[in-house]
Parts: sequence; structure tokens; C-alpha cells
Amino acid sequence: MTFRPSQRAANQLRLFSLDRGIMRHAEGSAMVRAGGTEIICTASIENTVPGFLKGKNQGWLTAEYGMLPRSTSTRMDREAARGKQNGRTQEIQRLIGRALRAAINLDALGERTLRIDCDVIQADGGTRTAAISGAFVAAHDAIQRLIDHGELTTSPIRHFVAAVSVGIFNGIPVLDMDYAEDSACDADMNVVMTEAGAFIEVQGTAEGAPIQREQLQQLLALAEQGIQQIIAVQHRVLAAPSPT
Repeated sequence: MTFRPSQRAANQLRLFSLDRGIMRHAEGSAMVRAGGTEIICTASIENTVPGFLKGKNQGWLTAEYGMLPRSTSTRMDREAARGKQNGRTQEIQRLIGRALRAAINLDALGERTLRIDCDVIQADGGTRTAAISGAFVAAHDAIQRLIDHGELTTSPIRHFVAAVSVGIFNGIPVLDMDYAEDSACDADMNVVMTEAGAFIEVQGTAEGAPIQREQLQQLLALAEQGIQQIIAVQHRVLAAPSPT
């Protein structure tokens, strides 16, 4: 019997899936499921850019992230009701924006803003990483719509991007932690990578004992393995005809 609460092997992803075109009005959308985590990701195109980019013939990408009140085991207040976003929300949406901007040639987007929204409807760990993997698919479809409508001649997407969490649980490096593991782990790390294996961002923290160099290498290798599997799913769903 495995030592993980989910009964998965140390190097095993949770069941991962992507469904495209789930929102009728959005230029691009996807539902991403990673185990018990479910997130709706949408991509909207606006024919304008922030003031600091006006007249530079360059595009922009920005992201927003939020959790529904009953996405967790107890109800949380809506951030709109509190009048401000908390620090975690701001950190995550900035991470999503950085990850996707690294995947897209903004100079080739023209003076447009690609606005990403990631709404967590159910949380069971790994929401930020799942959001990145799903948001890429939504962004891809939104860009493809520009191409189909003759507004772009070539895609500004440089490479596929995905993300996954890894950590040390019961002293052993593991892939794709759910909440039960994340809340009791010795260390956790979020890794964002390109299809070619280049790192976009690594966020890691030792919750208990410090992370040893050998463990760090094991965690990064696990992350790359998981991300390649996720990117294979992205390729598979994007190879199918657009549902919208």
C-alpha cells in the first residue's frame, strides 16, 4: 500500500482533464480538473492596452484569480464583499500572468489585451498550477480566433506552458499534491515550465526540515515529468476541432 492518502505512487499525477469552449461568450475558455480541484479559465480579448503601452504596437496579458465561497470545506467570504483582494489572491494572479506572458510574443499580438480569468469552483490543492495549465488552453483558443478572423496572420504563442506542484511528504518527494498532502508536507514547490523543459518560475518553501540539494533535484525531475504529461493533454485537446 502506498504511503500517500490518495493511494497514488510518488510520481503519479492526479486524474487530469481539460474541456474547451465551456463558456459561450468568451473568446477562449476551458474547464481544468486536477483530482478534486476544478477551475473555469476564460480568455477575453480587448482592443486596447494599458496606458504605458499606448502607441507601442505591443500587446499585454493580465490575469485575475478567485475562489468561490464554497470551493473549500467551509464557506469563505467573497473578496468583493470584503472590499479588497488578499495577498494570496494577488500573488497567484500575478504568477498566472507571468507564466502566460512568457509563453506569448506580446510584440506580435498588436495593441490588444488578453485578459485571463481563473475561477476556482472546487479546491483540493494545486489551484494555482492547475489554473496556469487551463488558462494556457483558453488563451490558445482566444488567439486562434484572432487568426481565424484574419486579425492575426501567425500565432504569437512561442511554446506550450504548464505547471504542477511537487513536495516532500513523509520524507519522500511526491508529484502533484492534493490538500491532504499539502497541509501536512515537509516542503512544497510550484513549478512552471515550457514544453522544451525550460523553467519559467519555481516557488519552493521548506515547511519542516530544510530541502536538501538531492531532494531539490528529485522534485524538479518529478515536476518536469508531470508537466510533460499535462502538456501532452493540452496538445491532445487542442488538436481536436474547436467546440465553439
